[in-house]
Amino acid sequence: MTHSTPLDLAADRYVHDMAALIPTLASAWGLDGYEDQLQDYSPDYHEQVYQRTARMLAELDHLDGDPIAKATMRDRLGVEVAMSEQGEDLRDLNNIASPIQDIRDTLVQMGETGRADRLRKVPQALEGYRQSLALAADRKMVAAQRQIHKVIAEIDTLISADTFNGFGPEKDINKAYEAFAFLRQWLKDDLLPQAPHTDAFGRERYELLSHLFVGARVDLDEAYEWGNEQLKDIIAQQHACAAELYGPDMDIATCFERLDREDRYTLRGVPALQQWMQRVADAAVNDLAGIHFEIPQQMRTIEACIDPAGTGGIFYTQPSADFSRPGRMWWSVPEGEDTFHTWQELTTVYHEGVPGHHLQLGTALLAQDRLNLWRRIACWNSGHGEGWALYAESLMAELGYFDDPGYRMGYLDAQRLRAARVVLDIGVHLEKKNPDGGVWDYDYARAFLRRHVAMAESALDFEIHRYLGWAGQAPSYALGQRLWQELRADAATAGMSAPEFHAKALSEGSIPMDILRQAVLG
Repeated sequence: MTHSTPLDLAADRYVHDMAALIPTLASAWGLDGYEDQLQDYSPDYHEQVYQRTARMLAELDHLDGDPIAKATMRDRLGVEVAMSEQGEDLRDLNNIASPIQDIRDTLVQMGETGRADRLRKVPQALEGYRQSLALAADRKMVAAQRQIHKVIAEIDTLISADTFNGFGPEKDINKAYEAFAFLRQWLKDDLLPQAPHTDAFGRERYELLSHLFVGARVDLDEAYEWGNEQLKDIIAQQHACAAELYGPDMDIATCFERLDREDRYTLRGVPALQQWMQRVADAAVNDLAGIHFEIPQQMRTIEACIDPAGTGGIFYTQPSADFSRPGRMWWSVPEGEDTFHTWQELTTVYHEGVPGHHLQLGTALLAQDRLNLWRRIACWNSGHGEGWALYAESLMAELGYFDDPGYRMGYLDAQRLRAARVVLDIGVHLEKKNPDGGVWDYDYARAFLRRHVAMAESALDFEIHRYLGWAGQAPSYALGQRLWQELRADAATAGMSAPEFHAKALSEGSIPMDILRQAVLG
């Protein structure tokens, strides 16, 4: 940085301390020197993370620095401390973002450097994780039975697929598999009998998690009603699109079936999917650079990758701090799936690449003259990040990239999914009355999701369990997009052009949406 305040220096120290405590985060951030390490996920580990975060939070009042940076750290670290004090770190178990996936994914996605050493530490990490889950269980804090069953199945797949083969010496690979098998049995025999049947997190837990993910305090009851209204509006647009494609009597479900049969929207084979993703991502960079966005040379490389985990998820991993490792889009293709439909996938490439996550995170990484290390690589909230990526999809619609009615139907399908998530997630976890007047339970939630999305059964199964086990995260996409769109409208009223607004807003990094409003509008 060209100028470092006491706050900036303290924030940089905090990043390096957290990288040492949480080596998998260091890998995600692109910080070198921690590749051979792996945290042990034990109660003592969680206590160390908590104490360091609480100490950084307490120091803020005594440090001079940028008010936006200070407000951001106070908000984000405050939520993290509250999460620890509520026991969310100890009880963490779900089908997408808990230690099992953390351990698996960091080994699969990292390079050769340090991987064998990290692999060797897997048994210790899994034993520490078991101890944390056991302590949480003693406090009557256990994930729902449905999530435990899913994690057991993930461990079975991890072992049967020889996921770690080639990652180190055979004896260490076998010890890692044995440790996973031991944990699997403990989950089945010891934790599962203590697990609740109900999936609902309840309002108190949910409010904190919503603040964590959205980056703003949301009126959850109003958001639930808003989500229902959004669904009605999107469905009306889909009916119009179906009529444009195949005639006035065409219903949406049949339209999806017709689109799936059209060769012009069909890819066969995983290599074809990967090549198509790469072409679309590269074309978006070339089209938008210098016109709608400034895209420096370092950011003009995106790698389209296939994630071997096979979970059905799609995600982005940011570049390393020096851009020696590029930003990557990952498609996790379930086993046996080899036919893909571009009418559905196009909008997701813009979400993960440019102008979505790749542009957003790369812009923050390059802002070394303004943002400290914590704001560039470690500060993230889903309402800002996923909200921006969903807003980026709508921006591409505004720029004409979905004028083809088939691709527009895919865009609307993605928008409908995100609105349905708001309704489903809040409905289930706050145990609200469902749109048909009954109770939100698993069967209703699954039928509701099937009614509102065009998605293969394997992907739908992954999604529904994701919402049930990772409460508050899924609504942050649409709620974040809503906040982005409201902020852009207010910026336009203040005389700011769209490119000016985008440049200003992205230059602040992934800060909470309430604070971003202050930064952009003053």
